[in-house]
Amino acid sequence: MKRELNRKERAEHLYRVITSERFLTKQGLGNEVPFFIYPFPAEEGLTMVEDREDLVTRIQHSGTRVLDLNLYDLALEILSERGILEQVLEIEADSSKGEIKELLQGVLDPQAHLIPHIGQAIRATPHDVIFLSGVGEVYPYIRSHNVLNNLQSTAKEAPTVLFFPGSYTHALATGASLDLFGQLHDDKYYRAFNILNYEV
Repeated sequence: MKRELNRKERAEHLYRVITSERFLTKQGLGNEVPFFIYPFPAEEGLTMVEDREDLVTRIQHSGTRVLDLNLYDLALEILSERGILEQVLEIEADSSKGEIKELLQGVLDPQAHLIPHIGQAIRATPHDVIFLSGVGEVYPYIRSHNVLNNLQSTAKEAPTVLFFPGSYTHALATGASLDLFGQLHDDKYYRAFNILNYEV
């Protein structure tokens, strides 16, 4: 059993992997989509924002271009563009959580709205790798496995790394599971690789 890497070691591993030719040319993936999960302890959520920004800067300095997308920021953009952000904020206090969840899940539906929005960013910004973050902030309106399932047709050219506050486990008996915050065990997703296990 390998020991857990600490925060600094994980950042170093990510930098080494993401700037490697093997990773950028999608070697060793078979015919799988180039999706990677970077699971990190949920309690490190705030420091992860800093770590990710530092990582983006270091990677860009190495000559590798990063398209850094935050699902929370994308959600706000979509709500603003559709002219309903103010409306949502106004009704939030008087609406049940269930009503708000239903409204936002419809407006931010990955297939209909979120993925086309991400697709625009992918086409507009030259990049070698895509970072996706903000998973915890958009739960439960946007679920990470729905994003990944719908993103397969849009983001298959460059490797995509999903920053995930929780764990990503593979077990023969139960398959693969994205466990958000280490608590919620219901997101089944099989097609991504754990980037912490990727060797260069």
